[in-house]
Amino acid sequence: MTVLREATAADLDAVLALQRRFFAEDGYPFAAAQAREVLARFLADPALGRLWLIDDDEGVAGYVALTFGYSFEFRGRDAFVDEIYLLPDRRGRGHGGRTLALVKDAARALGVRALHLEVEREKQGAKALYRRVGFVDHERYLMTLELYERPADEAGE
Repeated sequence: MTVLREATAADLDAVLALQRRFFAEDGYPFAAAQAREVLARFLADPALGRLWLIDDDEGVAGYVALTFGYSFEFRGRDAFVDEIYLLPDRRGRGHGGRTLALVKDAARALGVRALHLEVEREKQGAKALYRRVGFVDHERYLMTLELYERPADEAGE
């Protein structure tokens, strides 16, 4: 059984541990102090979005973060599935599809009109999952301009 439990400040260390694993798997730099600061700010301000722990019969299986935006194209509040992570030993059990269905329902209840996500081009399994639950590739490229300076030591260790 897949259950979403809204994360609170008390879950900060658990989420950071999962996030560290997620970033390591995908080869993203992880700066522990900054990650803690960003996550604490996010959990304290519901206007930014929601973060849920994904629980199953064995305990915490992962997490999913939904961040809010606003879109003229979609006529109101939109949201980005900014991160979704499942522990490797919990994958392939249907948690991803059930989690996204629960996120979709929660997003509707929060007044979200469109959900977005990004996925690495080589992650064929993830792309197949996202298509199965209704996400559509609009043949657009996500382009990013970072407006902050990255710390010299992104590793944060």
